[in-house]
Amino acid sequence: MLKAIFTEKVHAGGARFDIVASQYNARYVDAMLDAARDELERAGAGEIRIVRVPGAYEIPLVAARVARRASILATGSRAGARQSAAAIICLGVILRGETTHAAHIGEAVSHALMELQIRYEVPIIHEVLLLENEAQARARCLIVKHNRGVEAAQTALKMAHVMASLA
Repeated sequence: MLKAIFTEKVHAGGARFDIVASQYNARYVDAMLDAARDELERAGAGEIRIVRVPGAYEIPLVAARVARRASILATGSRAGARQSAAAIICLGVILRGETTHAAHIGEAVSHALMELQIRYEVPIIHEVLLLENEAQARARCLIVKHNRGVEAAQTALKMAHVMASLA
């Protein structure tokens, strides 16, 4: 059963967040993107940078560039540079078809994002959904109480706090 998103009041404290979002299946991804941005703004994010990529498969490459930059800035090796991302939110929708292609894409993206966050020690929030059909996409992206963009933003906010407490 699909559960409603539970939100908590988490403050961003002016932190910066980057969102890498797929253009493919735009109707669904755009709804998650709007919800994530709204949630981060409500929490007081200082800056929200959005980078659009053609599809889900391209998300890890851009996430790697953003994470590497955040990691460099966090170590202080670039004095005077802009604030680094407290977390990176990755948004996409992959719909299964008649072949196994969608599963391969979903698996590759999941594996790459997991490795990136460990390598760069930057929270990378994985909200690249592999769904069976458009009904599932509508439920998870277009219905406000189930919108996974809100969930992604909440996770990013919480992980930013966790990582800051470990610094």
